[in-house]
Amino acid sequence: MIFSDYFNLQQNLQTPHSGYHWNQINPRYFEGWYFRLTLPKINQTFAFMYSITDPLGNQPQSGGAVQILGIDETYLCRIFPDVQKFFAAKDNLSLGHWGKNNLKIKPQLLAPAEFSNCITEGYQTTNNLNQGSIYDPVRNEYCRWEYQIKPVYGWGNSQQLQQSTAGWLSYLPIFEPGWQITLAHGLATGWIEWKGTLYRFTDAPAYSEKNWGSSFPQKWFWMNCNSFIEQSDLALTAGGGIRQVLWWQEEVGLVGIHHQGKFYEFAPWNSEVSWNIESWGQWQMQAVSSQFWVTLTGKTDLPGTYVRTPTAQGLVFNCRDTTKGKLNLELRYRSGELIVKATSNLAGLEVGGAPWDEAWLNSE
Repeated sequence: MIFSDYFNLQQNLQTPHSGYHWNQINPRYFEGWYFRLTLPKINQTFAFMYSITDPLGNQPQSGGAVQILGIDETYLCRIFPDVQKFFAAKDNLSLGHWGKNNLKIKPQLLAPAEFSNCITEGYQTTNNLNQGSIYDPVRNEYCRWEYQIKPVYGWGNSQQLQQSTAGWLSYLPIFEPGWQITLAHGLATGWIEWKGTLYRFTDAPAYSEKNWGSSFPQKWFWMNCNSFIEQSDLALTAGGGIRQVLWWQEEVGLVGIHHQGKFYEFAPWNSEVSWNIESWGQWQMQAVSSQFWVTLTGKTDLPGTYVRTPTAQGLVFNCRDTTKGKLNLELRYRSGELIVKATSNLAGLEVGGAPWDEAWLNSE
């Protein structure tokens, strides 16, 4: 049974760039999706990373993958080499990749129960569903998951059309890669079975974003949190990178905050954004717009975990993450009046690419 309309998308919260971007022509191409689920009661996070590389096929790096950061930042990965078993919608967030299965039909979105019965390995996801199963035969470890998501914030003010994370120029094929937060904050209900232990949850903080293009940034950093202490209606995503723009490169940074129904955007086209990022262990950002200013400080004493990201050589371990970062956020009006001040011990903090021989300082 085809299950294309099992969950009605909340159209007012669907962001630009939610659909699949590949033009079915370019031989070198990647698209990747990141879904984060935070479990504050046990101080843990699950991060699901889905990707497709060179989907035309018959290329050295053609194929898909599922990577998962699980309990205590442990890592699980499964490769799906058959690009013909990957599917994705062009006009909304709906995709999946089948591995072992007992079906004789073209890969497509299924009812959750049918997916569980028929797909031994693989995944499917939409704005409202994240479901899958992978198994590592070498380490005899597995993960199964199924949860539904109620979107709360896309990327922008709640009652307005959602925004492109990289601005209107992201509609033109001049930036590499594209970046879009597809869900700044949502509430997830369901379960994850991780290496033999079942975790059930109700209204857990959920997040998702995506990247696409033919090249990944040379170097980047990232901060994310939607599980703050005593602040249930607050979500942050911030980052910076060296991206390709036509025939040159540029350093860009961005901070986006959703708080009590309002979106606070600090981007190159409306703000001054600066940062000081250590090679590992400390992230500092400041941004000032015509009305607001924000300061962010992220820290970790943990070693973090390396995950794979797309490169010209395929998926490579060149990205270091923690899902248990300490984060301080302070948002104020330019006059100095406080809007919100918050802390978390469950922030996502990341550095990637190279070189990271010294701190990365960008001050405007």
